[in-house]
Amino acid sequence: MAEIFNQIIFIMTIKKTNYLNRRQFLSYSALGLAGLTILPSWRTADGVRLAPSDRVVLGFIGLGRQGCSDFRSFSSCPGVQVVAGCDVESIKRERFKRRVEAWQKGKNMVQRCDMYEFYEDLLNRKDIDAVSIATPDHWHALNTIQACRAKKDVYVQKPLAYTVREGLDMVKAVRENNCVLQIGSQQRSSKEFQQAIAVVRNGGIGHIETIYAKVGDPPKPFDLPEQPVPETLNWNQWLGPLNNPNVHYHPDLCPPVTLDPDQNEQLWGAWRWYCETGNGFTADWGAHMFDIAQAAIGMDGSGPCEFIPKGYGGAQYLTMKYQNGIVMTEQPFRSLGDNGICFNGTKGWLRVTRGYIECSDPSLIKKEEQNVAAGQYEVSSPHMQNFIDSVRSRKNPIAPVEVGCSTNTLCCIANIAVELKRPVKWDPATLCFGDDTEAAGHRLYCYKYRKPYII
Repeated sequence: MAEIFNQIIFIMTIKKTNYLNRRQFLSYSALGLAGLTILPSWRTADGVRLAPSDRVVLGFIGLGRQGCSDFRSFSSCPGVQVVAGCDVESIKRERFKRRVEAWQKGKNMVQRCDMYEFYEDLLNRKDIDAVSIATPDHWHALNTIQACRAKKDVYVQKPLAYTVREGLDMVKAVRENNCVLQIGSQQRSSKEFQQAIAVVRNGGIGHIETIYAKVGDPPKPFDLPEQPVPETLNWNQWLGPLNNPNVHYHPDLCPPVTLDPDQNEQLWGAWRWYCETGNGFTADWGAHMFDIAQAAIGMDGSGPCEFIPKGYGGAQYLTMKYQNGIVMTEQPFRSLGDNGICFNGTKGWLRVTRGYIECSDPSLIKKEEQNVAAGQYEVSSPHMQNFIDSVRSRKNPIAPVEVGCSTNTLCCIANIAVELKRPVKWDPATLCFGDDTEAAGHRLYCYKYRKPYII
């Protein structure tokens, strides 16, 4: 009872402030961030009988390529029902409806999936327990915060948000409304990354000195030519809170699909590659590789204290320094040049990427290497099952909101340093830039939403 009382007093205190400090950030979760590297539970539908009270009813917001992949993953989780979807593109709504109802038919369920153009209408549904959000990053904060206020649990794609401030606001919304949130950094539920985290945390390769984490380039200026908006797309709704008059429609931002013949997107939404609409590979892959690095060195909920952009003072790579002396650089982790991580310790090294893990001491980890098919990691049923289990148990999932927030903060500040062309210092204890008003005023820390959008 004393613990519950202290949490109530803490939340009342937080509501009187406009920010979270490091201690508050960590303690906002009832369970803290301990035990997050435990493998999630995994159950198949074979032979499993769930009581009606264990059914989890889902709605989907964002029905593009990633949203459809997430549906495929959730559809393999026992006791899940899908009743609604929302997208700004009418053809994608119809595609999703057809796929869900075909799945329902195959499971002998009632064949009905309601479609919405505006996500608020979906959130007003009292029968929906949780939502899966796969919208562009600039929509994540509003979608998630309003879902929490509607008392829905949330599975939201990575990176958590478009800005630092949005991520912090999302932490508050999740905890104040007692919701479960899983960030879609599915590598946390993958065997090779779980092994890597365990070896590093247990001191298998000694004290970590440097980390090589290859993720790719930062975003570039928006340069797509303007094209006519299709009648099937609500472009104004796609823009939402984005407040940049230079952003106009191009099909690469919202890749088209067809139903007859059935043809899916031919590329990932290109909004992620531009400064005005996304955070580039820094966040797109950083939300995976930087995220695993943070977990392995015990920095969930924290992060680097200094960010040095590539080229400054002779820096060959984007460099991030931690207060404990560890230095992480965005550079190749092995000769093949693919995205991944190399941990360099006083007693050896460990390399890991999707489908591959190797250690300088083979007794710690047996080398594994396999070909990973395109899109294989976009469908991660164990990660979704872990979320569904958490919805039922009301316990933290393997990648809760605090994890998503700290990784997102790292990625955003890295891009701030790149754009300012100079080092940026960040205090992970107070969650501020000190007296660096230029960094604090950067759009990737916080930007003014386009009217009438507000958090």
